[in-house]
Amino acid sequence: MFVAANFMAIMDTTIVNVALPALGRDFAVDTSGLGSVNVGYLVAMAVFIPVSGWLTRRFGTRRIALVALLLFTAASGLCATAGSLTALTGYRVLQGTGGGLLAPVGMTMLLRAFPVAERLRAQKYVMLPTAVAPALGPVLGGWLVDTVSWHWVFLVNVPVGALALLFGLWVLPDFPGSGAPRFDSQGFVLAGGGLAAVLYALTRAPDEGWGSGGVLVPLAGGAVLLTLLVPWELRTGHPMVDLRIVEDQLFRTTQLALLPMGAAFMGVLYLYPQLLQTGVGYDALHAGLATFPEALGMLTASQLVPRLHDRAGPSRLMAGGGAAAALVVVFLATTVGEAPPFTLYPAMYLLGCSVGLLFASGQNAAFVTVPAARTADATTVLNMQRQIAAAFGVALAATLSQAGADTGTVGAYRVGLLTMAAVSLCASALALRVSDRRVREGYSADAARAPDDESAHPG
Repeated sequence: MFVAANFMAIMDTTIVNVALPALGRDFAVDTSGLGSVNVGYLVAMAVFIPVSGWLTRRFGTRRIALVALLLFTAASGLCATAGSLTALTGYRVLQGTGGGLLAPVGMTMLLRAFPVAERLRAQKYVMLPTAVAPALGPVLGGWLVDTVSWHWVFLVNVPVGALALLFGLWVLPDFPGSGAPRFDSQGFVLAGGGLAAVLYALTRAPDEGWGSGGVLVPLAGGAVLLTLLVPWELRTGHPMVDLRIVEDQLFRTTQLALLPMGAAFMGVLYLYPQLLQTGVGYDALHAGLATFPEALGMLTASQLVPRLHDRAGPSRLMAGGGAAAALVVVFLATTVGEAPPFTLYPAMYLLGCSVGLLFASGQNAAFVTVPAARTADATTVLNMQRQIAAAFGVALAATLSQAGADTGTVGAYRVGLLTMAAVSLCASALALRVSDRRVREGYSADAARAPDDESAHPG
């Protein structure tokens, strides 16, 4: 259920982009005025990610997961019936509300269901939405818009969501919350408002310019709110997001490495198809298909990490993955338009393998020393980091490539890709700080208490 739900939520961040021209024609709105369709979805996700941990402690994971999936699926159907831009934006907000809860709640359930020693095996399946959904979105969206209509970009979620919901009602176990304290309204405003404002500013920056008031005001305001969140959550007795989780050294260092890699990954996925269309002459569909091998590479990496984990250690796997990704991106930036096109497919496959090594190793190591009772806080922080990383990576890539889009040249796209390569190297360097010793100690501690810990295998 987690794989299906997370797949839909992640794919919806990319699949709608290719439908924007068709939406503009139907609603008689210029494409530049359709930003609310995506902004509403991202902002709603940002508001509800921080509250996910409190909801699972208050109502239990099963109930919140099913409600979130029902809301996302119903909102997808409503989006397909929208007769105006205003209605579509409202339905996208509802969709984002469900999407904002699906990933952290599903990840909390996963971590509670599997002991530490078994999580790497589960990761082989959990990596599927992270690997395939961002690359499949533009391809599937383009095909649906061209062959049917833009309505099917949203309708495609309905049968998947309905089947996942029925499956969840039938077999999904519950992980009851320990009982949440009273609602931290101030923490909710600071966390949800701050994250939403920052994501809004990053989404609008490439179009409006980083120096415009429409970007600077929400960016500065969101940064202030998130800054104020830290002392408030550390001081209050009932935090919305317990930021003390970052005191866990292993969790903190993995998040520091995952953040730049997430930004670089999404930045490359934004830049590369545009470079193919500008420099090689691909159409949108073939550019999307040429990008897809990275998803296969990530899936391959998710199969390799369990076999290499004990031998190499997460720190080396993460650092090697980040460095290899940087090398591949440099190759793509310098050879697209000059090297034979068939070399691009294996290059994207290697990029997926490299990024997958870092993601799979890092996400597993992040939770090795996190107690089961604090998994909701940890998954909330991870998903907040993931959203900021993705938005920043795309915003930076779009800004750097703007000159290329305006002039039809490939130079700006190459500068953007080289910048993403540098960001990948930063992730590689930060990964060296991840402690393999702490990971081994976490495995040993979990193995020692597993026989007496019935909560590891509910039902």
